[in-house]
Amino acid sequence: MHEANDHLPEEASEELYERKTFSVDKGQEPFRIDKWVQMHIEGATRNKVQRGIEAGFLTVNGKVVKSNYKVKPGDEIVMMSLINPDHTELKAENIPLNIVYEDDAVMVLNKPANMVVHPGVGNFSGTLLNGVAYHLQQQNPQIDEEALPRFGLVHRIDKNTTGLIVLAKTADAAAHLAKQFFNHTVQRKYVALVWGDVQEEAGTIEAHIARHRQYRKMFDAYPDGETGKHAITHYKVLERFNYVTLVECVLETGRTHQIRVHMKHIGHTLFNDWEYGGDKILKGTIYTKYKQFVDNCFALCPRCALHARTLGFIHPVTQKEMFFESPLPDDMAQVIEKWRNYMLHRKENG
Repeated sequence: MHEANDHLPEEASEELYERKTFSVDKGQEPFRIDKWVQMHIEGATRNKVQRGIEAGFLTVNGKVVKSNYKVKPGDEIVMMSLINPDHTELKAENIPLNIVYEDDAVMVLNKPANMVVHPGVGNFSGTLLNGVAYHLQQQNPQIDEEALPRFGLVHRIDKNTTGLIVLAKTADAAAHLAKQFFNHTVQRKYVALVWGDVQEEAGTIEAHIARHRQYRKMFDAYPDGETGKHAITHYKVLERFNYVTLVECVLETGRTHQIRVHMKHIGHTLFNDWEYGGDKILKGTIYTKYKQFVDNCFALCPRCALHARTLGFIHPVTQKEMFFESPLPDDMAQVIEKWRNYMLHRKENG
C-alpha cells in the first residue's frame, strides 16, 4: 500500500481539506472498504469513515462507493480529509453574521475585518465558526461536528482580510466544495492596495510558499521551487496612485498569506500589512505633509488592505454556477478615495 499526501500540514493552505491517495497492494484479499480505510488512516473511527464514504469524501478509481464495497488489488482510493482538525469543542455563540446567500446546502458570508475564521490557539471564541455553529443549530438542534465536520468550513481567509467565504450545510455539500477547492476550480478574486507603482498592467507570479525560515508566523516566497508548496497568483492593475497601486489578484492556488507573500516578492508589499512591513512608508516623498497623509490613511484602514471581492463555485446540488460579489468595505474605500484626492491635488499643484 502506498500513500501520498497532496498537501502540506494545515499551516500552508487556505483550503481545509487534504487529499490522501492510496494504491491497494497486489496481494490484497477482498476486504470491506470502511474497515480497510480505518486500518490505514491514523485515528479514524469506523463511524467517521462510514459517514465520510456516505457523504462522497471517498472515491475508488474515481467513483463514489458504498461502505460495503470490497477493495481489490490495484484500486486507487482517494479520501478527502480535514487537515489537522482541531479537537477543541466548538462553542455555539450568538454572533451576528453577514449572510449574503443561504439555502439548504450552502451559505455565503461576508466576513468583517478583525474576525478569525475558526478557533485555534489564543482564539477559542468569537470566531466566525462559533457564530455559524449557533446559526446552524437554530435551524437544526441535532447538527454537530460529528454530522458536519467543522460546521461545513472548507476554506478560510486571514483575520484582517474582509470578504466572501462559503460554507457547506451538509456533509455532501462539504465534500463537493472541498473537491472544487482542491482542484482549483473555485473562482476567487481579491482587491488589494499595494505599495509602489506596479510596472506591468497585468502579470502572473509563480513562486513556492513556505514558512519563513526566521519568523515562524510569517511565510516567504521560494522562487527556485525546492521549498514549500506551488503557488500561482494572477494580478492586474485597476488604478494607479503613483506611490501605491490598486490591483486585482486572482488565486489559482490557495496558500496561506499567498497574495501578501507574492506581492511582497515582486516588490509591492500590501498597504498597512504590519506583518510584512507594509505599515511603514515604502514609497513617496520625505515631506512631513506626506508622512501625515499616510499616517491618516493607516488610521482609516488599520489593517492589511485586502478584500475577497468575488467568489464563484458550482452549487453542490443544482450543479449551477454561483457567483457572488462583495463591495469594498468602508475602510478600504475611504483610503482609496483619499489617494484619488491626493493625486488630483498633486496634479493641480504640479
